[in-house]
Amino acid sequence: MLDVAAIAIGIALLFSGGELLVRNASALARVWGLSPMVVGLTIVAFGTSSPELAASLTATLQGSPQIALGNVVGSNIANIALVLALVALVQPPRATASFLRREVPIMVGASALLVVVLVGGVVGRAEGALLLLLLVAYLLLLLRRGEETSAVREEFAQAYGGPARRSTWMAVLLVVVGLALLVGGANVLVVGATSLARGFGLPEMVIGLTLVAVGTSLPELATSLVAAAKRQPDIALGNIVGSNIFNVLGIVGATAVTRPLRVPFEVVAIDLWVMLGLSVLLVPFLVSGLRLGRREGAVLVALYVGYVAYLYLA
Repeated sequence: MLDVAAIAIGIALLFSGGELLVRNASALARVWGLSPMVVGLTIVAFGTSSPELAASLTATLQGSPQIALGNVVGSNIANIALVLALVALVQPPRATASFLRREVPIMVGASALLVVVLVGGVVGRAEGALLLLLLVAYLLLLLRRGEETSAVREEFAQAYGGPARRSTWMAVLLVVVGLALLVGGANVLVVGATSLARGFGLPEMVIGLTLVAVGTSLPELATSLVAAAKRQPDIALGNIVGSNIFNVLGIVGATAVTRPLRVPFEVVAIDLWVMLGLSVLLVPFLVSGLRLGRREGAVLVALYVGYVAYLYLA
């Protein structure tokens, strides 16, 4: 019970820290003159992945690379098969923004690249540095994106274009508080998850792929569901796609640079192929502008439930 309580407390701290970080970093970005679209596609999309970053870095430093990698892979799977599926059940989205048609292939490419770099069973510092360089290139691409339709620009303006309600110094202070909560929550979560895995004889990879991954994906879930309820499909989809790209390039990259990730390929192979397959599955919907309906959402949820059941029963 203490392990479960630690996991719950860690997830709560991570969620609170992520919320503080995203809200106040977005406010600072508006003060500095960044457009609502840039704020939404970078600060918000990447900020909602801050719990994954904190948890994976902490797990790596504490000698649990399988939890670190499982968190990234499991979060990407959950973002598509759980978060996006729930968005489709609430308000079926149709992609209209041109940035999605450009970035979905990048998400697929990042997922495929992760499969390639893990074939040897280790993501070294050189591979981690390469992933971070690709993230920088992706950010530059975002900043130089083409013009969007007025409807898409209006979506982002409504969500992220309001005036900053706090002073700059207060926003900076709350960003620091958010980071502190992330660090503390990550430590509590990883300790609880590791202890739970050992107590029940479960592989750390399974705990990382499920409990840790879903817990750290809560900010993406909250942000995307709110956007769906407000009929802002491009924000909901952009948050999921951007987060998945950042999870691979940013989190795996930063984690491997900090300490090489050593995970046998056979331990994570099936999960990598599931992640890649789900990413490819989104291409016809988000690139061609097809509507992701409630039926497809229900199928994705069923697939996710089956995947989790397989992990615990295999």
